[in-house]
Amino acid sequence: MTTLADRTRDAIAKLRSIAPGMVLAITVALASLFISEHYGAPAMLLALLLGIALNFLSEDIRCGPGVEFGARTVLRFGVALLGLRISFDMALELGWPVVALVVGGVVATIGFGMAVARLFGFGPRFAVLSSGSVAICGASAALAIAAVLPQKKNAQDQLVFTVVGVTILSTIAMILYPILGSLVAPTDTVIGIYLGATIHDVAQVVGAGFSVSDTAGETATLVKLIRVAMLAPVVVSIALIVRSRLGHSAETSGEAQPVVPLFLIGFIVLATLNSLVALPEIVLSLAADGSRTLLLIAIAAVGLKTVPKDLLKVGKTAALLLVVETVFLATFTGVGLMVIGVI
Repeated sequence: MTTLADRTRDAIAKLRSIAPGMVLAITVALASLFISEHYGAPAMLLALLLGIALNFLSEDIRCGPGVEFGARTVLRFGVALLGLRISFDMALELGWPVVALVVGGVVATIGFGMAVARLFGFGPRFAVLSSGSVAICGASAALAIAAVLPQKKNAQDQLVFTVVGVTILSTIAMILYPILGSLVAPTDTVIGIYLGATIHDVAQVVGAGFSVSDTAGETATLVKLIRVAMLAPVVVSIALIVRSRLGHSAETSGEAQPVVPLFLIGFIVLATLNSLVALPEIVLSLAADGSRTLLLIAIAAVGLKTVPKDLLKVGKTAALLLVVETVFLATFTGVGLMVIGVI
């Protein structure tokens, strides 16, 4: 039987393991904030670039756990806390055409990936793995989808290809999309819609959005979470349809990934609270500051984890398929925004 003393010792051991990496991520975040305040550059973008420049430090066995904790757990707390900055009225302001476009982009991208994968020499398994990760939420979607697919000889390699590829592409998109969006989008809200509907990972969506403005960041996060909410029905559909087509048993290896991310639940709960209850201004202000701080630390950690040369490990053909799927989603969303009259 686990005693309170045992749990306390485990907690202290956990804190000690993540402390060096977290101190590193916090230091990068503070440095980026200092530069931003004195020179006007976006703090989020600076945190990412400074983190990438120092990525070799995350390879230290002492820093690895803390950097991973910052890039995953701190990020999720930061995004969940954003719920207190967003109400359902914002979702209503987006309008059903925008929501339909975002959902349609997820479905269309997966369908496109399934259709063109054979041209690149891949079967349905890698097609749905790559297109699902591009369409929904990057590496997190790849892990969830892989958990319900039957295992093949090269299954782990395909998963690694996908995770590394979408992470790198998402980082590139975080830097390029805000620049491209500012050239064609009439408002920060529209830029936020585009960023949230096209960039793969939540961290990079947040970084890209808030590098433009608070309005763009909040809108991008809201739109992104609509895509994340699609993870559950998509994973269930993949498990029922794709595995049936492949003709394999339902056996998989490894631990199943959570289908509905807890941070999404937290975001919805807090957004609901903010929509139904008139919270004190000081609470909203503290939540806003806390969310920005946590997200800045998380972005720094993401940068520390990113190694540019890892692109070489993805494989040229697999990387090209991911690029094509990414371009399709970006084009589909851009055209869709023009069709519904937002641009």
